[in-house]
Amino acid sequence: MLLLVMDTSSAVVTAAVHDGDTVVGHAVEHGAQAHGELLAPVIERALADAGARPSDLTDVCAGVGPGPFTGLRVGVVTARVMGEALGIPVHGICSLDVLAFQAFVESGFALDRLAVAADARRKEVYLRVYGRGARPASDPAVLKPADVDAEVAAGVVVGPGAWLYPDAFPGRAEPRELDGAAMAELVAARLQTGGDLLPPEPLYLRRPDAVENAQRKRVTPS
Repeated sequence: MLLLVMDTSSAVVTAAVHDGDTVVGHAVEHGAQAHGELLAPVIERALADAGARPSDLTDVCAGVGPGPFTGLRVGVVTARVMGEALGIPVHGICSLDVLAFQAFVESGFALDRLAVAADARRKEVYLRVYGRGARPASDPAVLKPADVDAEVAAGVVVGPGAWLYPDAFPGRAEPRELDGAAMAELVAARLQTGGDLLPPEPLYLRRPDAVENAQRKRVTPS
């Protein structure tokens, strides 16, 4: 196995390479408005770090969000294009699952429950709740922080959304950012054990800010 993962669901643009045993390449950049410009160099650096070329890859995986429309599709489309060009399988994974996995690993898998909150803009968060072992206990949702279940909001909440709205999430905790290396570990484990991976389709949860105006203009004869 030589797996390439990438994620552009947030302000962090990251990629990592896993050889089936360990992470052998990793790169990251920050740029909320520059996903398209940053992702290709990040992938190149991760591959160079691993001493690998694109033709060496056996699988590619993109974080499918949820996340903002423009940034999220950069990673998903790039993964799909690479998979098509190289003739290898393309997978997806919920980006919130990666943050939950990071939190459970850092706690020694001692947590019984946590939530992950990501920035959904419009003063909202993407939220998902997890039980022991980072197992999802809810579907991803987009909510205003004030509308999050009080018990969930008062518990352990990780991710950038928790730190963006500290008054709404008093139990906020690390990690704040998705780590590409952790993503590679999680995806590799799921590939090896037949765990749950998703199709490479973005999880938008809502329509983009810019939408086509479906209302036809009336043309008045002259």
